[in-house]
Amino acid sequence: MKQFLYTICFTLGSLSLIAQESQVKQWTFQECLEYAIEHNITIKNAAYTTETANVTLQQSKDSRLPTVSANASQGFKNGQSIDPITSDFVDEQINTTSFGINASVNLFQGNQIKNKIKQNKLLADQNSLYLEEAKNSIKLSLTQAYLQALYAKEGIAVAEKTLEASTKEVEQAKARLDAGSIAMQDYTDAISQEATNKYSLIEAKNNYEQQIIALKQLLELEPEVEFDIVAPNNETYTAPILPNKITVYEAALGMLPEYEAVKLNVDVTEKDLDIAKGNYLPTLALTGSFGTGYTSTQNMSFSNQLDGNLNQTLGLSLTIPIFNSFQTKAEVQKAKIAIDQSKLEIISLQKEIYKNVATAYQNALSSQEQLEAAKSASKAAEESYKLAQKKYDLGALSTTDLVVSQNTFTNAQLNYLQAKYLNILYNQLLQFYQGNAITL
Repeated sequence: MKQFLYTICFTLGSLSLIAQESQVKQWTFQECLEYAIEHNITIKNAAYTTETANVTLQQSKDSRLPTVSANASQGFKNGQSIDPITSDFVDEQINTTSFGINASVNLFQGNQIKNKIKQNKLLADQNSLYLEEAKNSIKLSLTQAYLQALYAKEGIAVAEKTLEASTKEVEQAKARLDAGSIAMQDYTDAISQEATNKYSLIEAKNNYEQQIIALKQLLELEPEVEFDIVAPNNETYTAPILPNKITVYEAALGMLPEYEAVKLNVDVTEKDLDIAKGNYLPTLALTGSFGTGYTSTQNMSFSNQLDGNLNQTLGLSLTIPIFNSFQTKAEVQKAKIAIDQSKLEIISLQKEIYKNVATAYQNALSSQEQLEAAKSASKAAEESYKLAQKKYDLGALSTTDLVVSQNTFTNAQLNYLQAKYLNILYNQLLQFYQGNAITL
C-alpha cells in the first residue's frame, strides 16, 4: 500500500513539473523592452537623478522667498549690567525673558538668484535627457542580448538536427558492419561523430542559457523566474535596403538625447558666467524684526510687560563689493574656460556619433554581403550533404567523407545564422539612429 502511495505521489509530482515547464512564459522582444524600461535599475537611478534635479530647481525658486525665524531666551544677571529689555544701567540681580521674530529677504543679489533658477532649469532638462539616454542604452543592450539569444536558440535547432542525422548514420553503419560491408573504423568514425554532435548540442544549450541569464539581468528578473523568448518567423529573411549614411547621421544628431544634453551644457556654463559676474554687483536685503520681553527690574506683571515692551524694526542692508583679492575675476575667467570646453564637447560627441553611425552602416553592408555568401554556401553544402548521404546509402562513400560533408553543412548553417542576426542587429541600429522603433 505504501509503495502504491509513493508511486501516486511521484507521478503527480512529475506531472506537476511537466505542467510548470509547459507554462513557462515566452517573452516577445516588445514585452522585454517594456518590462526593462519599467524595472531596470540603471533607468531607475537616472529617474532618481532627474527627480533630484527638479527638487533643486524648486529649491532655487524658493530662495526668492523671505527667511523667517523665531527666538526666545531666558537670562539671569548679577552686578552691574545693562538691562536687555529696558536698556537701563542697573546694579542688581535681574532675570529677563525675551521673545522675537526675525525676517529677511534679498531684494537684489546681482541677478544671481534669477540666473541660478535658469541654470537649474537647464540642469533639470538636461537630466531628463540623460534619463532618455539611459532608456536608449538599455534598448540597445536588450536588442543585442535578445538577438544573441535568438542566434543561440536557432543554434540548438541546428545541433539537434545534426545529432539526429548522425544517430541515423550510426544505425546504418552498425547494420553495414554486421553485414560485413564496412570496416570497424568506419563504424567508430560514425560513433565518434555522434558523440561530437552530442557535445555540440550540449554546448549550444549552455550558450542559450547564458544568453537567457544576460537577458534576465537586463530585465531585473529574480533568479527563480522561468524565462524563455519567442523566436520570430524570419526563416525567409531578406536584408533590407540600406539608408543613406549621411541622412542617418543627421537624423541621429536631431534625436539622440545625449547630443541635446551636451548642447544644453553650453547654456549651463554660460549661466555660471552670469552668476560669477553677479559678484561684481551690490546686494540689497530687507530685514525686519518683532520682539518683546520681561525684566524683573520693572514693577509690572509678566503679561503687562509683554504688551508694553513690544518693539519693531525694519531696515535695508546694502553691500557693495570693492575688493576680494581678485576672487570674482578668477571665477569669471574659469567660467569662460568652461564655456569653451563645453563647445569642444559638442564637437567631440558629433565625431563619436558619426563614428557609431558609420560603423553600424559599414557593418550592415558587410553583413549583408556575408549573408548572401553564407546563404549560397549553406544551400550548396546542403545539396552536397544530401548527395553524400545518397552515396553513403549506396556504399559509394566512406563514413569519414560523410562526416566531413556533414560538418561542412553544419558550419555553413551556423555561418548563415550568424550573418543573418548580425545583419538584423546593424540594420536595427541604423533604424534606431534615425529615430525609428526597434522591431524584431
